[in-house]
Amino acid sequence: MDFQAGILQDGSPMESLEKQLICPICLEMFSKPVVILPCQHNLCRKCANDVFQAANPYWQSRGSVISGGRFRCPSCRHEVLLDRHGVYGLQRNLLVENIIDIYKQECSSRPLKKGEHPMCKEHEDERINIYCITCEIPTCSMCKVFGAHKDCEVAPLQTIFQGQKTELNNCISMLVAGNDRIQTIISQLEDSCRSTEENSEAAKRELCARFDTLAVVLEEKKSELLQRITHEQDDKTGFVQGLIHRYKEQLEKSSRLVETAIQAMEETGGAAFLMGTGGDMAVLSLPRIVEASKGGRLEKIEHGYENMDTFSVSLDHLTEAIRALDFDPAEEDEEYFDGEEEEVEE
Repeated sequence: MDFQAGILQDGSPMESLEKQLICPICLEMFSKPVVILPCQHNLCRKCANDVFQAANPYWQSRGSVISGGRFRCPSCRHEVLLDRHGVYGLQRNLLVENIIDIYKQECSSRPLKKGEHPMCKEHEDERINIYCITCEIPTCSMCKVFGAHKDCEVAPLQTIFQGQKTELNNCISMLVAGNDRIQTIISQLEDSCRSTEENSEAAKRELCARFDTLAVVLEEKKSELLQRITHEQDDKTGFVQGLIHRYKEQLEKSSRLVETAIQAMEETGGAAFLMGTGGDMAVLSLPRIVEASKGGRLEKIEHGYENMDTFSVSLDHLTEAIRALDFDPAEEDEEYFDGEEEEVEE
């Protein structure tokens, strides 16, 4: 505790010391025993137990089968973990207890000054010592007997003081317990957020893997169909190349025959023609010329032979099916709404 800071800020060192000895729960001076939390803040054991019980409603007394528990320090919100002994397992702060004893002895030895107690504005020599329940304000005895509160219902000031302090203490305990519950909800929501991110990444990986598998299947099917087209292409082009080769051979033969005939036609003499081309005339015989003229009768290809329309593939239905791909949220939505209904019921 920073006593020096309190002394510098306030005029009276005792007042500064008293502020350091106030419990943040009951707002009273620490009552024995005083327990010290792991964060070095102090609490009355009773107040610490009230906060612990509020944060752990199912935790029972020592010896219970439930072990351990936790609550948050009301001063710094540090989480305090306890064993099966609960707040009785916390260490007592004997130094603070000794300071409280010394402070009380010092206060009891000091004479009470007139200005230390509120005085009545109507009766300057009368101390405010009663509480008007009807008007809900503190007043003095003279006001009750002769003054404005003679017809009102009054009660001892200390009784009302203790009652309101007790009520305020209960409210503080409720607020602290509520804060702990809110902190628990925040932790649950943060865990849910992390789980959502992790599950989303897993779903993305699974979706990518499935689409990659589909892409592999499509690529394999494409390769298979391409090979079939290539095979048909090779068959047709091979057959046409064979025809081209045969037609070229026939054209070459016919060209040689035409050349021989032209040379024979250049002879002007009948004897020379018959004697000089005797060998050629065998080549230029009518059967050979007729046979050569049949070159255009070789095998031909059918009309539309070069078309590859039979290999046309319609992917419209697959395209529509792929575009219609979507997630099936039926089961997830049902589980989500079931969980939400359970939370609402709770």
